[in-house]
Amino acid sequence: MVVLRSLTAAAAAILSLSSFATASPKPKKPYFYNGFDLSSLKIQEDGGFVFKDTARNNATRPVEDILGDAGMNTVRLRLWVNPTVPYDGGYYETYDLEYTLGLAKRFSAKGYKIYLDYRTCHQDIIFHVHANRIPDFSDYWADPQKQAQPIAWPTALKPLASSLRHYVSSTMQTFSDAGVDLALVSLGNEIRNGMIWPLGRVSVDLEPQRARTANFTGLATLYAAARDGVRDAVAAGVHSPQVMIHIDNGYNLTTQQRWFEALTATGKVKTRDWDVIGLSFYPFYGTGATLKNLKDTMTWLAKKYSKPIHVVETDWPAICTGEGAPVLSEPSIPASVEGQLEWGRKVLKVVKGLPNGLGQGIK
Repeated sequence: MVVLRSLTAAAAAILSLSSFATASPKPKKPYFYNGFDLSSLKIQEDGGFVFKDTARNNATRPVEDILGDAGMNTVRLRLWVNPTVPYDGGYYETYDLEYTLGLAKRFSAKGYKIYLDYRTCHQDIIFHVHANRIPDFSDYWADPQKQAQPIAWPTALKPLASSLRHYVSSTMQTFSDAGVDLALVSLGNEIRNGMIWPLGRVSVDLEPQRARTANFTGLATLYAAARDGVRDAVAAGVHSPQVMIHIDNGYNLTTQQRWFEALTATGKVKTRDWDVIGLSFYPFYGTGATLKNLKDTMTWLAKKYSKPIHVVETDWPAICTGEGAPVLSEPSIPASVEGQLEWGRKVLKVVKGLPNGLGQGIK
């Protein structure tokens, strides 16, 4: 039976936000990324979901057309290395290269920039804005609490780095061969604690500084290999994308300072090895996730590295009640559709207010 669904209230809120973001004339430079993660769209459509455009008398339309009318210009897609995802009674494979490539071709053909995420995000068609990104370096979900190494990859650092470099280069080539130019690639997702554990696992809290730098050596080796994979692809004729480093807890200045300083102190990664800084900013994981702290952190990063900065994951609840409900970091903003729109506008204001126009995306 076909399930009929309109856009969620949260998505409706972000439509209004996107309109807000693009109301004034767009400067040619810098480009501002207004994005959504639509990685699960085909799964939803195959399950019978259809989407109604409330601005067009509830007409049934492709969701990317609805969001595009409201200002979306970028789609974020996740890619897993060799996914086998469990479900009741068996397994299914999803977010693999074939699946993600199909979506990328669909959205690219409609003029959207593609942000391929070498890792995945937590939510899809909800109040969640993202630019185009590259896949997870994992067979399954990757975030600060889990960054499992692909099962088929080597377990020693040097051959693992070689496999990673080849994977990035070959997947980028596949997208290019299919006519998809990647606008933005994120080499790892929310890698505050590193990626491809255990060899790439790190701790920003390790003391003293010398020990913390040594602890980052494995991650730096892997990141450098992934970055070289991008260079290999570009040298072979692939369109050159912007390369992102994506860290969570974007409100925590100390975390960001220690992380980037440790990475570059290894000598294996230079500031030229990334083009964009991406930050996650959630109000659920600590009362320190305030708009002021986000502004302070992003301003420091902008002045320190002179790189474009995006908020690539954010969210505000429509409902937040009952036992175990999180304490929100901005209690004056209501948990409601209206609160979601208010949150989005305020985050956007912080991003667009960064020095030298370096705030260049919300997704």
